[in-house]
Amino acid sequence: MIEKLDLRRTLKHLYQPSAKQVTTVDVPPLNFLMIDGQGNPNTALSYQQAVEALYSVSYTLKFAIKKRNSIDYPVMPLEGLWWMDEMGSAYGELDFTADKSLWRWTMMMLQPEPVTAEQVTVAQAEAGRKKDLPALSQMRFESFTEGLAAQVMHIGPYSAEKPTIDRLHQFIADQGGHPCGRHHEIYLGDPRRTQPAKLRTVIRQPFRC
Repeated sequence: MIEKLDLRRTLKHLYQPSAKQVTTVDVPPLNFLMIDGQGNPNTALSYQQAVEALYSVSYTLKFAIKKRNSIDYPVMPLEGLWWMDEMGSAYGELDFTADKSLWRWTMMMLQPEPVTAEQVTVAQAEAGRKKDLPALSQMRFESFTEGLAAQVMHIGPYSAEKPTIDRLHQFIADQGGHPCGRHHEIYLGDPRRTQPAKLRTVIRQPFRC
């Protein structure tokens, strides 16, 4: 008997926010596969390699958990934390006018509770045997906590996110809050298969009052 586990449903409040209004959420500790890097996501080879490694290991884990634990679950979407070492704007904001080669990022994918550090190590080795994954050695598995955050759904191309982000930060300011963590994006659409105008991206920003 295969047990079904769907974090997209159980964590719907974190992964399906409204596009009409900004809302607040309290994000608990969650386990992620993560890879850090720097560079323009549109052109940097290191970014492409990081994404490829995250997907490869995530799917390897999915099939291994189904076989060994009799638990089946959908692979979660790609997520990214974004920042710059020297930002001319307020802390927590990402400067879209800056040279994108200066952008720093942590790309990551959420893993369900059945996944353990030991299973991740085994999955990394298995994925590496099947395919050359240069970013594999940079991958880590760890808990990440954001706590209080504001979020909203952006619908449209990534290049048109700025007004949505401005609205998000204005909401935080109206609450008497201050951004206190990385700019966070969750990519619910596949840009290779989805028209830019229909892409859905969760924009999240941790803050404190």
